[in-house]
Amino acid sequence: MHDSSAATSRAIEWSVASEPVPYPDAVAAMEERIAAILARRAPEQVWLLEHPPLYTAGTSAQADDLLDPQGLPVYRSGRGGQYTYHGPGQRVAYVMLDLASRGRMDLRCFVRDLENWLIDTLDAFGVAGMRREGRVGIWVETAEGEAKIAAIGVRVRRWVTFHGVSLNVAPDLSHYRGIVACGIREHGVTSLAALGVDATMADVDGALRRSFEAVFGGSASERRATG
Repeated sequence: MHDSSAATSRAIEWSVASEPVPYPDAVAAMEERIAAILARRAPEQVWLLEHPPLYTAGTSAQADDLLDPQGLPVYRSGRGGQYTYHGPGQRVAYVMLDLASRGRMDLRCFVRDLENWLIDTLDAFGVAGMRREGRVGIWVETAEGEAKIAAIGVRVRRWVTFHGVSLNVAPDLSHYRGIVACGIREHGVTSLAALGVDATMADVDGALRRSFEAVFGGSASERRATG
């Protein structure tokens, strides 16, 4: 297995959006950033943000998994995966890393590291996150059975990653009724708040950052975004 914690130390820019970012604006910003990374004009970046309420359809999305969009916009996305929901109270982390400079780890290893990152982050709040064979994302046990608490959907262009992960902190879970989340009908969706964890977004951001550095390596610089 690839040990990315041994990666050479590098500056990774962490940006935190102060307001919800419309999905098309986020995609445009990622496109601009990965072009800059490829041209060696900008460092790697982790961008933490929230979106307004919306659905996205990944490259494997099935039309009949869009049940009732409830008046929310639906965007086609170039990321892997199926339908998912984004909205306030959910921390989205867009991860733009140069895998070529990290030993050209394959996509499977990269996704495994994203899973480790999320599991370690949840552990900071006393929540046991789990992988499940054949199901992308991170799962937890609830009184109603297993439920998904974090989603993963990524894309790689010329060894630079974009899109990333989303972690349910305290979103409106009723919006998930509009889709079959990630194409999985037999399990539900949950959040830290639904599990009784009282965590602010700042708390989650701090845990994400600490866990990221343990899994991926690299020193961090920070930029506060206004969008």
